[in-house]
Amino acid sequence: MSHNSRPQVSRRGFLAGTAAATGAAAVPTLAQVAAGAPAAAATRPNILLIVTDDQPKHTEWAQPRTTAWLADHGVTFTHGHVTTPLCAPSRSSVLTGRYAHHHGVRNNKASYQLDQNTTLPKYLKQAGYRTGLFGKWLNSWTLSDNPPHFEEFALLQPGYVDAQWNVDGTVRTINGYTTNIIKNRTLAFLDKAAADSRPWFAYVTPYASHGPRTPEPKYAGTAVPEWNGRPSVPENDRSDKPAYVRNATGTLADGRQIRAEQLRTLRTVDDTVQAFKDKLQALGQLENTLVIYIADNGFGWADHGWTKKSVPYRPAHEVPFYLSWPARGLAAGTTDDRITANIDIAPTILDAAGLTPAHAVDGRSLLSSYSRDHLLVEWWQQGAAAAGPPTWSSYVAKDEQYTEYYDLTTDGNGTVSGTGQVKFREYYDLAADPYQLTNKLHQATPQDEQNLGIPALAATLAADRTA
Repeated sequence: MSHNSRPQVSRRGFLAGTAAATGAAAVPTLAQVAAGAPAAAATRPNILLIVTDDQPKHTEWAQPRTTAWLADHGVTFTHGHVTTPLCAPSRSSVLTGRYAHHHGVRNNKASYQLDQNTTLPKYLKQAGYRTGLFGKWLNSWTLSDNPPHFEEFALLQPGYVDAQWNVDGTVRTINGYTTNIIKNRTLAFLDKAAADSRPWFAYVTPYASHGPRTPEPKYAGTAVPEWNGRPSVPENDRSDKPAYVRNATGTLADGRQIRAEQLRTLRTVDDTVQAFKDKLQALGQLENTLVIYIADNGFGWADHGWTKKSVPYRPAHEVPFYLSWPARGLAAGTTDDRITANIDIAPTILDAAGLTPAHAVDGRSLLSSYSRDHLLVEWWQQGAAAAGPPTWSSYVAKDEQYTEYYDLTTDGNGTVSGTGQVKFREYYDLAADPYQLTNKLHQATPQDEQNLGIPALAATLAADRTA
């Protein structure tokens, strides 16, 4: 089944419990399938959680086998987001189901602020799962510190070739391309399932497609499809944008180069995912393995002149997001158009495993019928560097986005200081302006703001930030 022909699971269909078409059977929703699971699937699933690095949407070309498995025979979340478009905060949200303002990892230096008793590996290991980590853990983590609650691990000091690793407590260099090392270590972990009857949790985190975006040698010269940008690349008139965007210098040529380099590194990730599927089939464990694939954040291809992440624009916080679980009927190639996020991963996995977290979570199980109408996305400036974006938070819905920038910074521990004064605001009508070209608050009158509903959005955003 092609990507364009996958049956749609609309929000209305999800809530009403139908997706009827004339003369055709209704397409079951994610919640319906999960709730109506056969008794034979009642055993706890194995869990394969794959988190890539800096992978934006529109990278499917590099991953035909990943999408053939997890999209064409799984569920694609078409409105997948991260709640903080930065590595360590986002990964901490994946592991806990919490916003960064709750888990405390507000920047890449603050990884040790994460309460390791609130993480997925802790709950799963406690429940009898065999747990393994293969790849990147958290930024600024000391390599010699073992990642908590993993029975087996190969922790990567980020890099692509001949990198440093902490393998089950021993720090050493392993020669080779790191995505392949992650693949082989994970396959060895999976192989042990043949003799170990415990369910397992494999947390697999390749460095691709993070800079410097070094490809595996066999893909170094791979030609990628031509790309002519999009209306936001590079957006020459940025007079309605904040100063750091007005000063951004990324060009279409820069965006093309980043995209091509990312696609080449993701070819090896595609090989890796296919190897996992083959192994699960060989072990007879493909049916009852819950697979979730997401990126820790997106990345700008010179949208608005920006060639990084950390910004409140769609390429930075929208990400590829897939789920497959054949034993629960989640293998049909459906699309789910709910607003979903990285904070939903931990609640989903715990729900699937029949576990209840001891800490409060902000996300919701994707196996439930819950559907939010908007999402909080937040980011903090570390220090007072003038070049990057100021601290901001954003109300993100399908059809609109409202953002506030603040006089706030964080230190290396994630501690926030500053007046909190709003320094700049943006509002985009995403239905009419999906590329966020026209900030409707630029030179807006108070009446304009009333007409746009800004006071209500600002009140909701303030409530979300303190909830």
